[in-house]
Amino acid sequence: MSLSIVEILDKKGAMTDIDLLKDLRSNFGEVSFRELNRELMKLELAGILRVSRLTKGKRQVEPTGKVNYRL
Repeated sequence: MSLSIVEILDKKGAMTDIDLLKDLRSNFGEVSFRELNRELMKLELAGILRVSRLTKGKRQVEPTGKVNYRL
């Protein structure tokens, strides 16, 4: 799923976590918010993307431009 997240963000650019979840659900079927958060944390720690808070309950997810192929 990490690779799909990176591909979606490369294609569409920065987006909210809610919109990203909708795109993932269209590709993978049922994806929980918990699963998304786990993958986002892995990718953020790897330096591949940045997650920042927009408002309460809404986050902005954007690619950093650095690609690490060891996903």
